[in-house]
Amino acid sequence: MPPRTPPDPAPPRLGLGPNLPQFVLLVVVNALVGGMVGQQQTVLPLLAEQEFGLTGYTSVFTYVVAFGITKAAANYVAGTASDRWGRRPVLLVGWLLALPVPLLLIWAPSWTWVVVANVLLGLSQGLTWSTTVIMKIDLVGPRQRGLAMGLNEAAGYGAVSLTAMAAGWLAAEHGLRPAPFLLGLAYAVLAIALVALFVRETRGHAHLEAAGHTPRADGLHDHLHADLTPREVAVQTSWREPALSSASQAGLVNNLNFGLSWGLFPLLFASAGLPVAQIGVLFALYPGVWGVGQLLTGALSDRWGRKHLVTGGMLTQAVALVVVALADGFGGWAVGTVLLGAGTAMVYPTLLAVVGDVAHPAWRGRAVGVYRVWRDLGYAVGALLGGVVADLWNLRAAVWAAALVSLVSAVVVAVRMYETHRPESVTPRARADEEG
Repeated sequence: MPPRTPPDPAPPRLGLGPNLPQFVLLVVVNALVGGMVGQQQTVLPLLAEQEFGLTGYTSVFTYVVAFGITKAAANYVAGTASDRWGRRPVLLVGWLLALPVPLLLIWAPSWTWVVVANVLLGLSQGLTWSTTVIMKIDLVGPRQRGLAMGLNEAAGYGAVSLTAMAAGWLAAEHGLRPAPFLLGLAYAVLAIALVALFVRETRGHAHLEAAGHTPRADGLHDHLHADLTPREVAVQTSWREPALSSASQAGLVNNLNFGLSWGLFPLLFASAGLPVAQIGVLFALYPGVWGVGQLLTGALSDRWGRKHLVTGGMLTQAVALVVVALADGFGGWAVGTVLLGAGTAMVYPTLLAVVGDVAHPAWRGRAVGVYRVWRDLGYAVGALLGGVVADLWNLRAAVWAAALVSLVSAVVVAVRMYETHRPESVTPRARADEEG
C-alpha cells in the first residue's frame, strides 16, 4: 500500500483570531527579547563606576552607543533579509547571537568586554525585535495593526521593566555580578528552543495581503508601488514620504530619550544618595508604564488614528523630562519617569502602525527595517548627547537638552505627518478573515 500523502498546509488567513496561537508565541518571544536589555540597564552604569573606575560620562555611555549603532544596522539587515529569505531564519540567527552576551558581562575583565557584549546585543536585538514586529504585522492584517503593535511592544518593554527591577534586586542582594546576568542567559536558552521548535514562517501572510492590497482613493500613495528598489524604500522612509519620514524622526527622538535615560538616570539618581534597589524601581517605572500603556494606545490608534497620539506623546515626553530635570528626590523622579513612560506608550506602537499603514506589503519588511534604523540610532545619539552635555555642564543640563529636542520633534509631526489609518480601506474579505 503506497504511503499516504500528507495533507497540504492550510492557506494563510489574516487576523488576530485565526493566528492567535502563533501571535501569542511571538509575544512571549518578544518579551524575552526585551528581557535581554532589562538585565543590564540598572546594573551596567553602576558597574562602570564601581568595578571599572570610569568617571567621564561620555566614557560610561560607550556601551549604549555601541548597542545603538549595531542595533540600527541590524534592523536594516533584518528587514531586507526577512523579505528575501523569510522571517523565521532571521529570528533564530538573532537569538543565537544573544547567547554569549550574559557570559561576556559576567566574565568581563575590562570595560572593552562590556562594549563587545553590547555590540552583540545590538545585533541580536535588531534581528529579533524587528522580525517579531514584521511577523505580527504579517499575521493580523490592516484592521488590527495598532493593537498588534501595542501587544508586541507592551510585552517587550514590560519585560524590560520587570527584568530591570529583578536585576536591581539581585544586584542589591548578591552583588553586581554574576546574579543579574543569569536572567539573560536563561532568556536566551528558552527563546532559542521556542523559535527552533514552534515558531512558523509568516511571509505567506504578507503575500496574501499584497494580493488584496488597495491603493488610497486620494492618490496619496500612487508613487509607493509594489516594486520599489531597496534604495527607493530607504529614501521614502527616511525623507521623501511625509508620514514615513515623520515617523522616522520621531522614533529617533523617542529612543534618544531612552538612550539618554539608560546611561544617565541611574547616575542622576545615585547622585542624590538613593540606594540601588530604589534606583532599580525608578528605572523600572519608565518601561513599566511604557509597556502596560501600549496595551491601550495601540488599540486606540486603530480607533482614533495615529497622528494625534504621536504628537501628544512627544509633547508628554518633553514635559516628563522637564519634571525629571527639576526634581531632587524619589517622589519627583517617580512622577517624571511615569510621565515619560506614558508619552512613550503613546508613540511607540503608533509609529510602527504608521509604517505598516503606508508601506506596501511587498516591501514592508524593508520599510520597517529602515524606520528602525533611524529609531534605534536614537540610542547612540541620546548617549552621546547626554554624555557630552553632562561632561560640559552637568547631568541635569543633559535632561533639559533632551526635553527641548522632544518639543521640536512634536512640532515636526504636527506640521508634516498626515493621518495614515483608513478603516474604510479594509476589504470585506479581509475584515471577515480578521473576525474569523
